Amino acid sequence: MDPAAPAPAPPAQSIDDVVARLESIDAALPAGDGVACFNRMYLEVTSGVRDRVGQGFFGDPAFVSRLDVVFANLYFAAVDALSGPPNGLPVAWQPLLAARGTPGIEPIQFALAGMNAHINHDLPLAVVTTCTDLKTAPEDGCHHDDYTKVDALLNASVESVRQSFEPPEVVIIDQHVAAVANIIDNWSINAAREVAWDTAVALWDVRDFELATRLLTGSLARTVAMASRGLLLVV
Repeated sequence: MDPAAPAPAPPAQSIDDVVARLESIDAALPAGDGVACFNRMYLEVTSGVRDRVGQGFFGDPAFVSRLDVVFANLYFAAVDALSGPPNGLPVAWQPLLAARGTPGIEPIQFALAGMNAHINHDLPLAVVTTCTDLKTAPEDGCHHDDYTKVDALLNASVESVRQSFEPPEVVIIDQHVAAVANIIDNWSINAAREVAWDTAVALWDVRDFELATRLLTGSLARTVAMASRGLLLVV
């Protein structure tokens, strides 16, 4: 077992459980760990979602709450895999989990690689599972409207991490800084979430066809892993 791996825990059952587990992971990992860099951003976003659920911000808070929990448990399963053999790491998460201690990779790169794996891979699966659990469908009611309301929270978190990497007073003249900035600029969180929604709808439509589902999810995991490797380049 990796000595820096957080201890596995039972799946979360509520958003409060999700926040508590994220706080536990944050406390268990050194600040420079690649997973910790993503986890801090995730904790900020989830705390914001929890607050807004309580404030009546979402049209269907039950759907948003369930989606938040199902979504988070996929990340927690990836973190728990750190306690097992290297070949047991989820394909979509493998690049980040394997590179989390690599020198020369900036915190923003780790954070974006985590968001890539979690949004482009885990989110479509979570939407399908949530809809199945609640006996609804992705395009029912206000599900998509509530889904897009989270974008503003995510944008604010990305900007916060970006500023921590590159203070406003720094002029980008260093080649390393410029190269990392280029990686950041080439990844759009809003575009990723739009694609994730379309993927969720596609997976929902083939959910009763085992072969199609297996092929789609398998290719999705490999494609997401390839994108994460690009985000984690040492430049």
